[in-house]
Amino acid sequence: MTHCVAFIGLGVMGFPMAGHLVNAGHRVRVFNRTATVAERFCAEHEAEQAAAPAEAAQGCDVVFLCVGNDDSVREVVMGQDGALGAMRRDAVLVDHTTASATLARELAEAGQKVGVEVIDAPVSGGEVGAQNGALSIMAGGSEVGFRRAAAVWECYAKQATHIGPA
Repeated sequence: MTHCVAFIGLGVMGFPMAGHLVNAGHRVRVFNRTATVAERFCAEHEAEQAAAPAEAAQGCDVVFLCVGNDDSVREVVMGQDGALGAMRRDAVLVDHTTASATLARELAEAGQKVGVEVIDAPVSGGEVGAQNGALSIMAGGSEVGFRRAAAVWECYAKQATHIGPA
């Protein structure tokens, strides 16, 4: 089954992860703060470039992000033109950033207020794992959100474990 997905953050990990989503047949919209990186991604893959996180997230089933740190996550999710404000009810937000537990709970609470499932899902396996589609994911959040996200991220994860709530 194909999904409309967004991927925010096309760094060393995100670029190949988003590529696996395209290769799996998903409709992918990307955003990167350095626009030339998103342009390069779209030149290499059949994907749409968004001008802002909100534009990337609009109408998507799942929004993935893999950015630098807690502040970067807050900016692209809850800042001006943030993804969360544009997401539809029942969509899933998956944060692959290795971020704090405090942020994971903050995002889960913000998602709950607007009817979005939030999964904090840091990855292990490094750049090679991302390139080879062999990442391991340790995820927090609801079981429903986990299952919905896992059906999509399976193209770049060899293993995913639901470890409980955010």
